[in-house]
Amino acid sequence: MIFPTKKAIALIDGNNFYVSCERVFNPSLENKSLVILSNNDGCIVSRSQEAKDLGIGMGIPFFKVKPLIAKNQLQWLSSNYTLYGDMSARMMATLAEFAPEQEIYSIDECFLNLSEVISPDEQIPYGKKIRARVQQYLGLPTCVGIGPSKTLAKLANHIAKKNHQFAGVFAWASLPFTEQIDWLQKIAVTEVWGVGRKIGASLEKMGIQTVYDLQQADSEMIRRRFSVVMARTVNELKGISCIAMTDIVDTERKQQIISSKSFGSPVRELLHLQEAAASYVSRAAEKLRLQNSVCHYVTVFIHTNPFKSQEPQYRNQITVPLSIASADSRRLIKAALFGLQQIYRADFTYKKVGIILSDLRDAAHHQNDLFTQIDETKSHQVMQTMDLLNQRFGANTLAIAGTGIMAAGNQHWRMRANHKSQRFTTCWQEIPIARAS
Repeated sequence: MIFPTKKAIALIDGNNFYVSCERVFNPSLENKSLVILSNNDGCIVSRSQEAKDLGIGMGIPFFKVKPLIAKNQLQWLSSNYTLYGDMSARMMATLAEFAPEQEIYSIDECFLNLSEVISPDEQIPYGKKIRARVQQYLGLPTCVGIGPSKTLAKLANHIAKKNHQFAGVFAWASLPFTEQIDWLQKIAVTEVWGVGRKIGASLEKMGIQTVYDLQQADSEMIRRRFSVVMARTVNELKGISCIAMTDIVDTERKQQIISSKSFGSPVRELLHLQEAAASYVSRAAEKLRLQNSVCHYVTVFIHTNPFKSQEPQYRNQITVPLSIASADSRRLIKAALFGLQQIYRADFTYKKVGIILSDLRDAAHHQNDLFTQIDETKSHQVMQTMDLLNQRFGANTLAIAGTGIMAAGNQHWRMRANHKSQRFTTCWQEIPIARAS
């Protein structure tokens, strides 16, 4: 059973988030089977409930469901990450008003610490208020799960999403202990946050098949058999909050940053490869600066299409060390293009180029070179100005010339997105227009 506690953690999750964002601006998609596709329109990354009911799985290649389109049973859209990112930011800003402490977990999920905000009796009404506010302000459906720990909040959200009788809001404190146990016994152990298939299979061999079984397990035995993390999960299921609101945020500093996408069309010319590589480095450098890091190495890799075995095949990569760790897009692009020049071979048709920024360090603590001629202060100011302008006026408002942004119409290496919706919330020319008759 879940022990009584004043701790109240809520997990709010957007339902079928990408699909829901599209439906906000295109109501004709409501109640339709709809899927959102990944980069280059390759695989399915989001599905409406109607599409799920057709048996369409997450991550399957798009070509496998194309017959459903011909039968008018399915509609599809290319991913519009600009729209989804902006809608996510708006949703998180709205949710932040409900608690003094918020932790954004993913693009469509966040934790709220409600411990000092509401009493146990107020959890369900407050959850309904949160859900209604997001629906009213943004038109996005959500589910709310509330529990005395993050793991139980995650599980509560799962129950709210899968069981319509709770109307999208579930709180452990609203149930007597006997009903809490019933729910824990109904749910497979693999549904627990952090328990994947491999760990789940091991637990099942030990006779631990349900969430209740894991909750009743001895945490010290679990620590010996698995890890400290799994022991912490057991305690979380007992209602003992072990994962602080800052734990996930503190671990978000990446150890390496990868930017790699397949081309929308085959590429042969070095110039086009250079434009793509520079574009990917520029985006990765933004992420690098966002986490206040610098990198010591830039790796570039290229390869042809392995699925076209009838064509000549080639793949290679090279790592270029930097004399001084940096987050300056210009220096990183220069290193990447130098490396690309070394590994490029003519007479091949390339499918992908990618870059990896590695050996990342905190920008405030990295060591400079006494003999360098680089003005680090000026470099930081230039990059900061570029980032601020792009954040305020939109991506690529200011860009490095080598990315080929000014010739975007000729960038056939860019990903396919043949059926993408407009940037309804971030572009003046694409803002939706309402007409009254």
